[in-house]
Amino acid sequence: MKIRRSLLMMSLTASIAWLIFASISSASDRPNIILMMADDMGLGDTSAYQDFTGNSDADQIATPNMQRLANMGVRFTDAHAPSSRCSPTRYGLLTGRYPWRNRLKHFVLFGVQGDPMIEADRPTLGTLMKSHGYRTGLFGKWHVGLRYRQSDGRPAAGWDDADLTQPMADTPLDHGFDVCHFTSRSHGTSGTALGTKQRPNDEHQSHGPGHIDGRTVVSATGRGKQLHTDGPHAYVLDELGGRHSDHAIRFLSEHVRDGEAASQPFFVYYPSNSNHSPYTPDDEIGGVAVAGASRSVSGKPMNVRGDFIHENDVALGRMIDFLQQNEDPRRPGHPLMDNTVVIFTSDNGAESKSKTATGPFRSNKGSCYEGGHRVPLLVAWKDGGVGDGDPQTTGQTNTSLVGLHDMFATFAEILGSDLPDLRRGQKGAEDSRSVLAAWRGKTLEPRPMFYHDHKQAKPDPAASAMRLDNPIVAGQEKRGQWKIFFDPALLRAGQTNPFELYDLATDPMETHNLIQEPTLQPLVAHLCDVARLHRNCGGHRYSDIALSKTFAIDFQFDEAIRDHIKNTQSAAFNLNVGEIGAEIIGQYGDSAAVKRGFDVSDDGIGMVGGASAAVDSGETMTIRFDRDVLIESVSLFAGGQPCGGFYKIGDNAPLNIYCVDADIDSQDQSGVLSDIGVVRKGQTLTLSSEPFLGVETPGSWRLRRIQLRELAPRSIRYNTE
Repeated sequence: MKIRRSLLMMSLTASIAWLIFASISSASDRPNIILMMADDMGLGDTSAYQDFTGNSDADQIATPNMQRLANMGVRFTDAHAPSSRCSPTRYGLLTGRYPWRNRLKHFVLFGVQGDPMIEADRPTLGTLMKSHGYRTGLFGKWHVGLRYRQSDGRPAAGWDDADLTQPMADTPLDHGFDVCHFTSRSHGTSGTALGTKQRPNDEHQSHGPGHIDGRTVVSATGRGKQLHTDGPHAYVLDELGGRHSDHAIRFLSEHVRDGEAASQPFFVYYPSNSNHSPYTPDDEIGGVAVAGASRSVSGKPMNVRGDFIHENDVALGRMIDFLQQNEDPRRPGHPLMDNTVVIFTSDNGAESKSKTATGPFRSNKGSCYEGGHRVPLLVAWKDGGVGDGDPQTTGQTNTSLVGLHDMFATFAEILGSDLPDLRRGQKGAEDSRSVLAAWRGKTLEPRPMFYHDHKQAKPDPAASAMRLDNPIVAGQEKRGQWKIFFDPALLRAGQTNPFELYDLATDPMETHNLIQEPTLQPLVAHLCDVARLHRNCGGHRYSDIALSKTFAIDFQFDEAIRDHIKNTQSAAFNLNVGEIGAEIIGQYGDSAAVKRGFDVSDDGIGMVGGASAAVDSGETMTIRFDRDVLIESVSLFAGGQPCGGFYKIGDNAPLNIYCVDADIDSQDQSGVLSDIGVVRKGQTLTLSSEPFLGVETPGSWRLRRIQLRELAPRSIRYNTE
C-alpha cells in the first residue's frame, strides 16, 4: 500500500498536525534543556540521596556533581520510571505514553535490529522541541529500535538482509533529533567487543552494529557485517564514556559559537551507557580521571561498578561546568546555567541487588517492587523557579509522586504548548501530566500511575502494578499509598486479576500483602475498576473524554453477528452494537475494486479468495463507524500461522500487527492490539495482512473481537480517580 512505501520518507513537521499549531514563545524565554538519564542506577547509587537511603559513609559512593545539581534545584524522593527495564522506559520518557500501550508487554527490544517502537508520526520530546525552534541532539544509548537498509535501498527486514554501508532507514533523526551519536542498545550487546574479550568479528558476525552517527554505521568496514577493530570507529567499550561526552560538549560548543544556531535554544538528551553491566569505565573524561577514581563519602576507593557510576557523575559535571563557564548568547551577561533546565535521572532501579544500591526498597531492576522502578530525579532551573541555582545551599526535596513519562506534558507547559487533541484523533502524550508545579515546590494531587515488567511473576513477567494514593471509595477517602499488583491478563487482555496489595505509607518494603484483608475488599474492587479503565481506554488523558460503557463486536462468540455475516454473503456488511453503527469491507491490497467475501468459523472471521480462509495473501479489512469512537482493542487469532501485517487509522503511520496467540519477536509479546485511539466518523481502521514495509513476513489471521467506547460530550468530564 502507498502509505507503507513512503513511511520512512515522511516529514515529521508535515505528518504531525498538532505541531503546526504549537505556540512558540520568545527566544529568550525558552530555556535550554539537558536531560541526562543513567542506565540501571538506583537511589543508593548517588550521595545526593544518602540521607534518604541511610547508607553509611564507607558504603556510599560520592557523586559530588549530582549533589551539586541537587543543591541547585529539587530532589524528588518518589520519582518513578514507567517500567523496570530500559527499552520501555525510554519509550515512555520520549513519548509520554506507557510503553505497554505499544507492543512491548515485557522485557526489552531484543536482537541486533529491534524494530522501532516509535511510529513515524508519533510526537516525541525531540519533535516537541523542534516545533518550538530548538536544536536537538542525542548522545548515548537509544534502545527504542532502528531499521537498516538493503543494498538496493529498501528497508531491511532484519540483520540478515542489512547492508551496513547504506544510510539507515530509521534512527533518532526520524524522531526529532538534528544530531545523534549513539549505540543501538546496551553497550555490551551493541558491538562485537565485550569488555576485554572480542566476539567473533567477520563478514558473517551476528552482533553490532557498533557506533552510529546519524544514519551512518561508522563502524562498518564494507566487508559484509565485519566491523572496524581499530581506529576512531572501533567499538571499544571502555572508551564510550569519553566518546559520548565529547560529542555532547562539541554539540554545545558549536551551538553557542554558531551565530545562527546561537539564537536558538538547545535540547540535549544524554542517555548514558553507564552503569549497565559490563562495567567498563573510561580512563578519563574531559581530563578528569574515571577508572580507579571512584571514592566513597569517607574516601575509600570503590570497585569497578563504582567507577562506572563515577563516570556518570563526571559526565554530568562536565556539562554543568560548561553551562556555568559560558555566557548565554541569547542573554548576554548571564551564564547558560541560569536559563537551562538540567535533569538527571535513571531508566530503572539498580542492576545490582545490593541494598546499598537499591536503597530502602524491595528488589531491583526488572521488578515492579519499588526497587525496580523508583529512581533518582534531580532538576534545576534557576530562571524558572526550580531551585535557587546555588550549589552551596542544601537544595529542596519534593515528595510528590512523579513519573518519567510526565516529562512531555511538563515541557509542553514550559513552552506554552497545548498537548495533542486526542478527541480529534491526534496522538501523543496520552499518559503524561505536567509536574512543573512540583518542580517549583508544590505537592501534586493523587492520580493513578502504572509500572510494568515484573521478574517475580512466573512464568509470564508481563505483570504490572498500579499506585493510587488516598482514593475515594464509596464516598470516603481511604488514606494510604496503595499499590496493587495484577497478573499479565491486565496488559495482554485488559482483565484484572489482582494478587498483591501494599500500603507504601506504612510498608515501603512491600512485605505485608493485604490483598485478602476482608476490610479492604471494597478498596481492591475500586482499584480494579480504576486499573481496567486506565489500561483499556488508551491513556490517562483519554479517561476524561471516553464514556464509561464499553461495547464489543464479537465475531467469535456472538451468534447473532455470525449469522448476520453468513446471511449477508457479500464483501461488505453493516451491523449495530448498541447505537453504534459499523461497516466492514473486505478487499485485496489497496485496490477497492477487488472485493473479498468473509468466512465465519469458531476462530473468528476471515476472508475467502486468498491462500486460505484467513485474512492473508495481501487481504485487508477496513472498518468505519457512524460516529467518533475510541477503539480500546482488536483481537486477532493466528492459529499457528504467521501473525504479520499492519494496522492503522486513516492515513496515520502503520504499526505491526500481533495476535493473542502469537509472538512478534524472540520474546513472547502476544496479546490484543490495544490502545488504538480515536477513529472519527467516516474514518477507516485498516487491518491488513501485508507487511507494512513490504519486506517482512506477511500475516495470516482471523478477526475475533473489537472493543470500543463512545466519546463523552465535551461538557462531561469523568473523575476516575
